[in-house]
Amino acid sequence: MTQTVEAPPRATTIWPFLALAFGIAWGWMALSCLVFDLSFANPLVQIPCGFAPAIAAVVVRRWISREGFADAGSRPRLRAAWPYYVLAWLVPFGIAAVVLVIAAASGKWDPALDEVVPGLPVWVLPLALGLLALVTTPLFWGEEFGWTGYLLVRIAPGRPRVAALAAGLVAAIWHYPLVLTDYDQYGNVLLGLVGWTAWIMCQEVLLAWLRERSGSVWPACLAHAGNNMILAPLIGVLITTGAFSNEVVNFLVVAVLIVLALRPLLTAHR
Repeated sequence: MTQTVEAPPRATTIWPFLALAFGIAWGWMALSCLVFDLSFANPLVQIPCGFAPAIAAVVVRRWISREGFADAGSRPRLRAAWPYYVLAWLVPFGIAAVVLVIAAASGKWDPALDEVVPGLPVWVLPLALGLLALVTTPLFWGEEFGWTGYLLVRIAPGRPRVAALAAGLVAAIWHYPLVLTDYDQYGNVLLGLVGWTAWIMCQEVLLAWLRERSGSVWPACLAHAGNNMILAPLIGVLITTGAFSNEVVNFLVVAVLIVLALRPLLTAHR
């Protein structure tokens, strides 16, 4: 990871960005749960939260700092950056495979893959999830245009290592209220949040690397879609079968992510 853009003189505009990103998302969570009694297990209910970081970035860039969008990484750059799109799409499958192999090797999970999709060949599920990740990638622009397209390049200018970890921590904290909803359930909330935080911070290191190498936020959007639409459902079988708790599965994923994130983190300038 290297820093390829310079922060504008008015770097303090990061605070309006955070106020908007958190205010819109947390405000909607409170309103939808306490007033409208909506379920966050419904993806449609999640959409206003998911676009809060992008809305915040657009408002700050356009009307507060007026710095514009030159370094936002908005262009897909498909011709030049296609290898990074391929990586962003395939790596979630690899992470899931490693986690499932570890789970099977532990003896606590019996990989009866023929029962994953009853009545259908086992390859149908990963194929369907892979296509779903591609189709839903634009939805994850809502977060990544904010986190990877703005916060990452503003929170610690010239220090990509610090920037990736700090942006990941902020993004993790932004997700915390979801544990108070029916979005995700943990037997031990503290352990759940620790695992969740480590997962998101490691993921942000990888997304920062994709952003820097590709020059676009779109590979990061695809990787985020892969995390939610490929990795999470595939490892979810460990939870639904009762082999592992949600917290343990999180830490299994984190162990794999740490290995992947170490190289880009350690080879960053500082």
